[in-house]
Amino acid sequence: MTARHLALCAALALMPATGALAQSAGDFTLGFGLHSVMPKDDNGDLAGFSSHVGDNAQPTFTFEYFIRDNLGIEVLAATPFSHNVDLDGLGKVAKVKHLPPTVSLQYHFRNSSAVTPFVGVGLNYTTFLSDKATGALAGNDLELGDSWGLALHAGLDYAISERGAIRVDARWMDIDSTVKLNGDKIGTAHIDPVVLGVAYVHRF
Repeated sequence: MTARHLALCAALALMPATGALAQSAGDFTLGFGLHSVMPKDDNGDLAGFSSHVGDNAQPTFTFEYFIRDNLGIEVLAATPFSHNVDLDGLGKVAKVKHLPPTVSLQYHFRNSSAVTPFVGVGLNYTTFLSDKATGALAGNDLELGDSWGLALHAGLDYAISERGAIRVDARWMDIDSTVKLNGDKIGTAHIDPVVLGVAYVHRF
């Protein structure tokens, strides 16, 4: 999480409470935020070299529809994330872009305070939009396959008005992509990122 995220979290702790943000069946929310995708440290061997996928932050958007009181179905979208890929001993060898749309079933623990925790579980689909080989692999045809996997979500909504809240949340996504170079499989990238962010959420 960036210093800006941490500063915002600290500011929230000092804000006066305004009461819980109610979520009733038939309500829906829209969220607008900034999230950082942070792949795990070791992303697997590619062509015999240990790979490392870099972090990236992008604007994100959420839509959640409440099918029952406090129980909603959320869709996560974002602008494309861009990551550098390094191989040990070779340095930066690729730059890739992806979109990770995710659908989750979420339960919000409504209470009498301004803070509403929630947890969710769902399905992530990651599609790679641009795979460019660079450095030692420049000129080669690089391809990363799309991925389906489990997604977990947890966070806190801090009500700042009757319908608005600031959200601090964390996700984990199971993202495994088959990597091909000039049509030949050279390994699987185990990206499996933690995604941290802050957003404004408005209930309609």
